[in-house]
Order: sequence, then C-alpha cells, then structure tokens
Amino acid sequence: MQTPTSNAEAERRIQTLTQHLNPLPSHLLSATNHHLAIEPCAAKTKLNVDTSSLTSYMSGKHKDIQEKVINYFNANPHLQTPIEISKDDHRELCMKQLLGLVKDAGLMPLHYVLHDPSTYFAILEAVGSYDMSLSVKMGVQYSLWGGSVMNLGTQKHKDKYFDGINNLDYPGCFAMTELHHGSNVQGLQTVATFDPITDEFIIDTPNDGAIKWWIGNAALHGKFATVFARLKLPNYDTKGVSDMGVHAFIVPIRDLKTHEPLPGIEIQDCGHKIGLNGVDNGALRFRSVRIPRDNLLNRFGDVSRDGKYTSSLPSENKRFAATLGELVGGRVGLAYSSVSVLKVAATIAIRYSLLRQQFGPLNQPEVRILDYQSQQHKLMPMLASTYAFHFATTNLLEKYSEMKKTHNEELVADVHALSAGLKAYVTSYTAKSLSVCREACGGHGYAAVNRFGSLRNDHDIFQTFEGDNTVLLQQVAGDLLKQYHGKFKGGTLAVTWNYLRESMNTYLSQPNPVTARWEGEDHLRNPKFQLDAFRYRTSRLLHSVALRFRKHVKSLGTFGAWNRCLNHLLTLAESHIESVILAKFIEAVQSCPDPSSQAALKLVCDLYALDRIWKDIGTYRNVDYVAPNKAKAIHKLSEYLSFQVRNIAGELVDAFDLPEHVTQAPIALQSEAYSKYTQYVGFQ
Repeated sequence: MQTPTSNAEAERRIQTLTQHLNPLPSHLLSATNHHLAIEPCAAKTKLNVDTSSLTSYMSGKHKDIQEKVINYFNANPHLQTPIEISKDDHRELCMKQLLGLVKDAGLMPLHYVLHDPSTYFAILEAVGSYDMSLSVKMGVQYSLWGGSVMNLGTQKHKDKYFDGINNLDYPGCFAMTELHHGSNVQGLQTVATFDPITDEFIIDTPNDGAIKWWIGNAALHGKFATVFARLKLPNYDTKGVSDMGVHAFIVPIRDLKTHEPLPGIEIQDCGHKIGLNGVDNGALRFRSVRIPRDNLLNRFGDVSRDGKYTSSLPSENKRFAATLGELVGGRVGLAYSSVSVLKVAATIAIRYSLLRQQFGPLNQPEVRILDYQSQQHKLMPMLASTYAFHFATTNLLEKYSEMKKTHNEELVADVHALSAGLKAYVTSYTAKSLSVCREACGGHGYAAVNRFGSLRNDHDIFQTFEGDNTVLLQQVAGDLLKQYHGKFKGGTLAVTWNYLRESMNTYLSQPNPVTARWEGEDHLRNPKFQLDAFRYRTSRLLHSVALRFRKHVKSLGTFGAWNRCLNHLLTLAESHIESVILAKFIEAVQSCPDPSSQAALKLVCDLYALDRIWKDIGTYRNVDYVAPNKAKAIHKLSEYLSFQVRNIAGELVDAFDLPEHVTQAPIALQSEAYSKYTQYVGFQ
C-alpha cells in the first residue's frame, strides 16, 4: 500500500508529464504588479505603445477645425451646457451655441456639407462632444434642411437659399416623418396639388395620421421646411388627378420678421423627450397652404406652367431612389458620430476601471477592477470594437466624400448599402455598450456628472432616425440576395460584395478537415484565417436564406416569404457588416507606418476577430468549420489577447485624443478623482 507521500509524488509526476504533453503558455504561469494570479499573460512583456504616433495615424487631417470649435467653447464657458438644465433653457442655449459657432467663430458648415463632407463631420464630432443636442440641431439645419435644398433643388434654389441657410438667417426643418409613416416614406400622405390657374402648389394634411411629427427645429426656431408630399397633377382627360409620388417642396412656416406661424400652418410642440432636449421637435399640419411652383425641389422631376410633368428618370421608383440617395449623408454622419460616443463611454469606463480598486488577496493591496477577468470581458472586446468601427466608418466617410465628387454610380450604390449597414450595426452596438459601461462603473456610473446617463439617452434615438435599424438591415439583406442571384446569372458583383465570389465557392465545397483542427497561435492570429471565417459564415447564411426564401415564395408569396425568413435575413446582414468591418480593420493595421502602433493595432484587431468568432462558435461547429480542439483554442487565445489589450488599455484610450472636457467625468480622471467627485457634490 502506498503512503500519502508516495501518492503525492505520483500525482506530481503525472502533473509534470501532463504539462510536458500539453504545456501551458508562459503567460499563464505567473502574475505580477498585484494582478490576480488566475489572470493570463501577466508575465508577458507589455507592448510599448507610442501614443502620439497612434493618435496621429487615427486622427486624420481635421484636428485644426476641431480645435477651433474646442477653443471657442473654452473661451465662452457660459455657452457650455450644464448638467442640470430645463428643456426650455436647453433649447435656447442650443440655438445660442449654434449662432455663436456660425456668427462669432466663423464656421460655415453648409460649404463643407457640399464640398468637403469629411470636414463637416469632423465639426459635428467636436460639437457633439460638448452637447449632442447641438450636433443634432446643426445636422438638422445643414445636413437635412440645407442638404435637401442644395441636393434636391436646382441652381435657382441654391442662388436663393444658400446664404440664408449658411448664416442661419433661414433656420429650417426637414419635414418627412408623419404620425403614421416613418420608415415607409413611399406611404406618406401629405399632398401637394398643383393649381394651374394660380401657378401654385397647395399643401394639405388630409388626416391626423399625415401630421408631420418629430420635426427638428419646428417647435421654436424654424422659418422654413423641406416638406415631403405626394405630388398630385390635374388629369385633363379624366378630370381627375395623377399621383406622381413623393416629392420635396420648400414651405415657409413662419414670418421672417414676426416669427409668427404663417396662414394655414399649425405648429405644436412634441414636448419633453428621453434625450436631446436641446432640439425643439415639433408637429406640423398644413391647411391649404399655397406655395409658388418654383418651390418644388425639381432636380429629379419638374412641373411646367401648364401642369406637365417631366423627369430624366423613367419611373416613380427610380425618382424615389434618387431622392433618398441624395440624403444618405445623414446615415454616414450617424455611424461616424456613434463611434465618437462609444469612444467617450469606453474611455470613461476604462479609466475608472484602471483607477478603482476593490478586494484582493489576503493581507495584500486591493486589486484594480480592470484586473478582474469579468471586467476585461465587458470592456476589452468593446475597446477592440471601437477601434474596428473607427476604421470602418472613416473608410465609409472617405467613400462618401469621393461619391459626392465623382457621382460614380457604382460608388453611389456601394455607399448607400454600406451606410445603411454600418449605421444600423454601429448604433445598435453603441447603445448596448453604453449600458455595459454604466454597469462597469458601479454606483458611481449612475451619477449624472459621470455622463453615462446623458450619453445613453441622447444616443438612443440614433437607432431610429435616418432609418430604423431593423429596416436598414433588411435593405442590406435585400442587396445581398440581389447580388447572390446576380452571381449565379453571370453578373458582376458590387464593390463591397466582391469577396462573395470566392467565399461562396469555398462554402459550396466541404470544410477542410485538416485546417478545421489547426489551433496554433500563428494560425489563429493570421488575418487570412480570421477574414475567411467571417466571410464563410456570411456565405453560409446567404446560401441558406436564399434557398429558404425561394421555397417559401411558392406558398406564401414574396412578402410572406420575406417575413418568414426575417430573423435569418437580419443575421445575414449583421454577418456581412462584420466581415466588412474586419476587412477594413485589417487594411488599417497593414497600412500603419509606425511599428509600435501597428503592433498595438494588430493585437486589438486579433481580439476583435477572435472574440466575434467565439461568440458565434456554434455556427462554425455545426458545419465542422472549426473542430472542438480549435474552438477551445480560440476561446483561450481570445482571453489571453483580452488581458494583453488590458495591459495597454490606458494608452489605447489616450490615443483617441479626446478633448479634456469630454472625459472630465470625475470617475475617469487619472488623478484626484475622488476629490473632484466630492467637490462636485459640495464637500470642501
């Protein structure tokens, strides 16, 4: 019979032999700097990140214009939005802020909307860092009201309205949404009937459901509105009217001198909202409001003096698509702005987590909460996603700017689909992440001064305006199905979908049983493996939903089949957008000129890719794309990378180079955090 000592010795030898056969990585063997002993890679050499080089690579060319905004607000602290402010005071302050930026600081946003969109969005980012209500109000004035007049109108409209819109003499609204119709723009009910006797259009709200609703700038400050209405023309043959579809019209809503509502215009206030209460949303009803024929924004369709309709586009659907295509900049801006919000929230939560200490080993200093694996699990993949979204939306912005210059049809289609997908995906992710960040900061995250509440409430509507996210993802899925069917008919693929050609061929063949079992770190961190995995999943989803849809069409019709497959289609759209995001992130890593920055970005990119693969590991396991041992290796490596990113998390959020006021949440300050916090609530 063996003694306890010999039993222990045998167990020790078995454990040693096991470690020889399945060695643990060195990063699992020890811990330093008061990190928890169970954490991986604590002994791994920390990357040396050149924050200034990384910032330079990410910030682009618009630092000067953003500093102009920041310097203006720093010089005018009375224009900075306080934490506690009433709805009415917030609205008035928001208008004063906008007037100050235009009249005093000399910003001319409409010029940038038309000629340099990337600079315009940089201005919006800087403005939004002070108050998201201000950035939305600026967007209503210049992107929506100004953009609709300039992009849907012709030279006569530009000559008449450009200066007044640019200098804020003509504050205006974008009156598209109605009480009963938001996403379904083709279903709008407001009517514009041409009167050939007076050479005017008569704007009418036929029922309560057609009241224009949630119209920014309408409740208080707007003097004009771009009104989207159904164009009705007299039909002399039948003595009836012809419905020419939805068109845009310039409608004055208030007197330029007295600011009173004009005859036939009824204006109501939509009241207090969940967020963005600096924006005066209102409701508009029109009762036989007459406007000159010249007020039709006639770039895509015109009406002559005798009531004849002409258009360079052959159908109502073509005209409608062209009209909405000119308004795609709003989606581009929302995707870009949502990333900015995510940067702020992630920075506050990560800095707090690096600062806050709680619990720890017996008789030893307390441990920083970011050293807990659970906190890393919440925040490190989010930080990686923030970087991924930054490069994806920056690329989208570059494409949009190029599209505005060249009007290339292929680029127009690409930007339209990509902006819909990125806007939907990024804003949904950011909305969820804001709650995660608040929770990650415990009770202190609930204090208004620490910003999560205002960020969450103001950003929440990003998921709805400029296109409901679920509807936008359906647009992406519809485009994918169209590309899929085109491929098998010998057609060409649009730019963003080029990868489907090779990826679909891979999907239609069986997974390689050898590569399905490869689990080495070099293989798993190879961008080709990562991107192939993302694209394989998209191709699998696309092929399977195409077959399902075709099957259900026979019995349910097109609409019924679409609804039956809807959740499948939404998953497909999200998968495609994730593939696009990863591809742009990999390109950004490979293009980075600074070695230390490139190493940091590669680490973050690998975490983004492997975390996403692990979160959908069931998909890969179901088709044996990933064997069980490889799935386990992916999970372990993603946790390892998460801790590696944690080691440079401070440098990574510093590289966002956010203005100081953005991260002045007391819990996020690197020093004197609690003294600043206690001073805020009144202690000396």
